[in-house]
Amino acid sequence: MKTIVRETKETQIRIEIAENGEDATAAAQIDTTLPYFDHMLSTFARYAGLTLKLHARGDLTHHLIEDVAITLGAAVASIVPASAVRYGEKTIPMDEALVQAVIDIGGRPYYRGKVPNILYDHFMRSFSDNAKVTLHLRVIRGTNRHHIIEACFKSLGLALRQALVASGSGTVFSTKGVVALEVK
Repeated sequence: MKTIVRETKETQIRIEIAENGEDATAAAQIDTTLPYFDHMLSTFARYAGLTLKLHARGDLTHHLIEDVAITLGAAVASIVPASAVRYGEKTIPMDEALVQAVIDIGGRPYYRGKVPNILYDHFMRSFSDNAKVTLHLRVIRGTNRHHIIEACFKSLGLALRQALVASGSGTVFSTKGVVALEVK
């Protein structure tokens, strides 16, 4: 279990994270004071196969959602195994909504998508930047914003679960090998 803490004048975030594996059954413990956001984060953790404990407080909804995304992204980056297969893709239907997430956890942040809510679109961009992942979210169809946003979190979680799996040989999947970056 790794712990990531982010504190600013606007927010206080604490995350404990660990990868559960394919048979994740541990319920996430999420408390942000925003019930819908808590539901989305719990859904993400369940579908990603992560043990996640998250406690967050903030002055404004925007600051809270953005800083949770930053901290959660950093937490996910901290658990990526060197031998991860890197890539994942899932398309999720939720009633009339259909959403596809495609991810590469290879250390190059990029986000392309359009979630039909500016706060949750910003969440996805901030998560991608701080997890250092390439994330493409495609809303194929849908009219109910709740269903679309929830399908985004579910498809992201399942795609991430795929990408985090260690390669069968235990070797690094990339032709670049292990990428080392040292800051002095």
